Amino acid sequence: MRKLKLLDLFSGIGGFSLGLERTGGFETVAFCEIDPACRKLLQHYWPGVPVYEDVQTIIPDQSVEMVTAGFPCQDESVAGKRAGLAGSNSGLFWHVVRAIRMVGHAWALLENVAGLLTRDMGTVLGALAESGRDAEWNCA
Repeated sequence: MRKLKLLDLFSGIGGFSLGLERTGGFETVAFCEIDPACRKLLQHYWPGVPVYEDVQTIIPDQSVEMVTAGFPCQDESVAGKRAGLAGSNSGLFWHVVRAIRMVGHAWALLENVAGLLTRDMGTVLGALAESGRDAEWNCA
């Protein structure tokens, strides 16, 4: 079975990649994570897979077929200042959209807090639609 090539943005410790790879249908081809400790862990468990530091400058490989991102929630959370997608943290979502558009044909799997539903979900869905994506969501 051919595996879909995965770009994992805001990778943390690789939760999206680990889960998707365990299905047998995905192969992580690159990570992007700003935290040095997390980057070190990713390099340890995925040797040979590039780990980029800055989502604002990453240029994804055109072979990517799935983009995952648990983009920062600080500006969407009810515990935060509620700056939304205009905030410096949650506003990094626009770089996720840029990456999705750059690879063109990729699926996307995004994660964020429930506060996104009442604040900026329409904006997220609009950006995905403008990128040629249909969307489904769940809040559990």
